[in-house]
Amino acid sequence: MSHDPNPAQTLSAGLNDTATKAAGEESLAPQKTRIMGRTSYLLAWFGGCVSIGTFTMGSSVVGTLNLLQATLAIAIGCFVIGIALALNGAAGYKYGIPFMVQARSAFGFSGTRLPGLVRAVPAIVWYGFQSWIGAGALNMVSATLFGFDNLIFYFIAFQFLQIALSVTGFQGIKWLENIGSAFILASLVYMFYSTVQRYGDELSASMLTMEGSWGMPFWGATMLFLGIYSTMMLNVSDYSREHKEGSGPGLLTTLYAMSILPCTLFMGLIGYMVSEATGVADPIKVFANAVDNTPLLMTTLLFIAFAQVTTNVLNNVVPPTYVLMDTFKLKYRTATVIVGLLAFATFPWELVKDESAAGLQVFVQTYSAFLGPIFAILVVDYYLIRRRTLDLGKLYDENGPYRGVNHGALIATLVGVIAAFSVSTVSWYASLLPAGLTYFLLMKYWSRCQRFCS
Repeated sequence: MSHDPNPAQTLSAGLNDTATKAAGEESLAPQKTRIMGRTSYLLAWFGGCVSIGTFTMGSSVVGTLNLLQATLAIAIGCFVIGIALALNGAAGYKYGIPFMVQARSAFGFSGTRLPGLVRAVPAIVWYGFQSWIGAGALNMVSATLFGFDNLIFYFIAFQFLQIALSVTGFQGIKWLENIGSAFILASLVYMFYSTVQRYGDELSASMLTMEGSWGMPFWGATMLFLGIYSTMMLNVSDYSREHKEGSGPGLLTTLYAMSILPCTLFMGLIGYMVSEATGVADPIKVFANAVDNTPLLMTTLLFIAFAQVTTNVLNNVVPPTYVLMDTFKLKYRTATVIVGLLAFATFPWELVKDESAAGLQVFVQTYSAFLGPIFAILVVDYYLIRRRTLDLGKLYDENGPYRGVNHGALIATLVGVIAAFSVSTVSWYASLLPAGLTYFLLMKYWSRCQRFCS
């Protein structure tokens, strides 16, 4: 195995300084100039994690967990997310490489299409889902204030607005997330307070006195809230490469967990409480019913729309964009436009129906069954096979030892997926050990994997 103690040195195998990525130039090359300090990085994750899908996950555990159990499930899920993000983001943070390059050492140049596809599909689905939610909020504002009610118009306009914001790259994303964080936090606190005030009497008895479960349903719930972000655990290097150097693993874990916890806790509990009281899972209807006067309703609805933008541009645009850039050799701006257009084809109007909450739960469990094994493989590859040392020249050499497909990674992924579906309630957890152990053994003892160990 080759050891490169200084990743900032000139790269081998034809990768030179002109190929490194400067600030504002979105590419797959190593990042040279980092643009996010600790505060900026925390605020970016905070603004990017206001997922309306969390509201739906909160709705889905009604009748299974009591209030205390739901709160702990969310908190545990968030701290697991923090640890996972710090572990898998270490390679991107140290070497400035994106997820699609990081995956080459484990899956091979051609093999990265599998983790890329597994990461891109959920992102595009959530992109469409959250865009429809945001458009619905804008449409309700328009209908209330101006009498203009046309959801399709606002969906199309809202989507093209997000595409326009996305093409600005990480410089634009940084400022969008940082500026929006204060408004998002204030709005979430207000919405939580409003929900408690409106439905508190109806909820107090049923939520606190029901027995609930501390068994598999509880741990399944932790995975649901974790599963919403399991996509980001895979491609966290896309973001960590933008964070300025100097933060240790413990601090990074804290930054991730503390940025994700407030939004997830507020949204999950709001979804849980309102669905318990009303049986309604559509967040637009719920928030409209929870607010008693027009100015506050407008503020709340605009928050919902704004939150979808901050979440989409960070978490649902960047990952599939880099996948398209790697697979089809596209420019960043071209790829972002294609991703935005693909989100139209997800039929999000079907996903927001009350009866769709259970379907979204299955969707999260299903894609988590694929994301968990790939996450385990990447972590084992970086920490146990590479000993946290990567040869960047080989990672950018299409004809080098990482050419083609690493069949060991594909087999390990399959083993992890089978294990995940055998315990679908906790699919992400169940996949980790089988996939990671299989990958480690194949890399050590299967001759076909030996060139990937270099």
